[in-house]
Amino acid sequence: MSTPLVDIRDISHRFGQLAVLKNVSLRIEPGSYTILLGPSGSGKTTLLSILGGFVNPSEGKVLIRGEDCTSTPPARRPTTTVFQDYALFPHMSVGANVGFGLRMQGVDAATRAAKAREALALVGLASAFDKKPHQLSGGQRQRVALARALVIEPAVLLLDEPLGALDLKLRRQMQDELKAIQKRVGTAFIHVTHDQEEAMALADHCVVMNDGRIEDEGPPERVYARPATRFSATFMGESTILAGKVSNNDNGRMTIATGTGSISLPGTSLVGAGLALAIRPEHLILGEGKSDTSLGTAKVSDVVFQGSFKRVLATSDQDPGLQFIAKAPASAVIQSGDKIGVSCNAGDIIQLAG
Repeated sequence: MSTPLVDIRDISHRFGQLAVLKNVSLRIEPGSYTILLGPSGSGKTTLLSILGGFVNPSEGKVLIRGEDCTSTPPARRPTTTVFQDYALFPHMSVGANVGFGLRMQGVDAATRAAKAREALALVGLASAFDKKPHQLSGGQRQRVALARALVIEPAVLLLDEPLGALDLKLRRQMQDELKAIQKRVGTAFIHVTHDQEEAMALADHCVVMNDGRIEDEGPPERVYARPATRFSATFMGESTILAGKVSNNDNGRMTIATGTGSISLPGTSLVGAGLALAIRPEHLILGEGKSDTSLGTAKVSDVVFQGSFKRVLATSDQDPGLQFIAKAPASAVIQSGDKIGVSCNAGDIIQLAG
C-alpha cells in the first residue's frame, strides 16, 4: 500500500468532558479533493483545525508526508487554511495580501510580487493586484484568499466552509472554479462543509462524519448509491427508510417483512433479524411503471416543483408511519390528496448497516 499524503491515526479530542472526536483514522491521498461532510457538532471542523495545527488532539497522531506533525505549529507544517470569512487585511492591497505568507518566509519583494501575480492569474483575478479587498465582491475576496493560500505551495490546502458566506448562484460558480483550480495545481484539498450538494459537486473522496466519528467514506458516487449506514443514507441526500425483519432465508435470498408487504433481496441474515432498507427518491416509481417490487399505495401529502423534477411526499396507506420521498418528472400530473401506487426495483434497495 502506498504511503498517504496525510495519515490521521486514532485521533480523539475533548473540550473539557465533551468528546468531539472519537478514535478517528483517515488517509488522504496526494492530489485528492476530500470533503469532510456532516452536521453541526459532528467534529469535522475540529478535525480540520487539528490538521492545520490550530488544535492539538487529546490522543492520536497526524502524519503529513510520513512526518509526525501532531504538535507542529501551523506556520511550520506544510498546510494552509482558507477560512470562511477570508481573513484578508483591509489596509493592504490584494497583491500584498496574496504575498503576505511569502513575506513571512523572507521572500524578497520582487519575487513576492511576481508570485502573487501568478497566483491571482490562476484564480482569474490578474487585474485586481492593486485593488483593496473592499473593492471586490464576496466571490472575488474568496478567490484572493485562495490565491494567498496557494502561493506558498502547501502540500495540503484546508478549506473551512469557504463558500458558506456566498449566495446560491455564486456558490455554485465557485464550486466549479474550485474544482478546476484544484485540478490545475494538483494540491490535495481538504474541504469542510455541511452541504451535501457541494460535497457531491466537488469531492473525489467524501468523508461523512457524525457525533465525532466517520460514518462512511469513499467516492461520492458510492457513498450516495450504496451508503454504509442509515445516517449516511439520510445525510448524503434523501432516502425513504423501511424497517423490516427477515421472515425467510433460502438459497442466498431473504424474504423481508415490512410495513408495506414482503420484499425479496439477496443476503443471508438470520430469520428474525431486523434490517433497515433505504430507497433513493429517484428510484421510487409512482403509479404505473416497470418495477418488480410493490410498496403498496400511498396518499400524496405535498408536491414541490423544483425545476427539472417534482419532489413528492406521500404517506403509506399500509404503514401510516412511513413517508415516501420521491422524484417525479417535472411534467407529471400529480397533486396533494392523490392516491397512488408506489413501487421500485429490488436492485435499487439499499441494505443498511446501522
